[in-house]
Amino acid sequence: MVILGIILLVLGYVINIPILITIGWIVLVIGIIFWILGAMGRAVGGRKYWY
Repeated sequence: MVILGIILLVLGYVINIPILITIGWIVLVIGIIFWILGAMGRAVGGRKYWY
């Protein structure tokens, strides 16, 4: 999710589409939150580990 957010941000800035920039930031922030929760050992989305 973090990588998808970064890709959307880059595309949004290169193509100059504001909605892509907004969606990119939202996806990036959610991805970072999930990453932190997963690193702390908390279950994310009902699963403790993602394979």
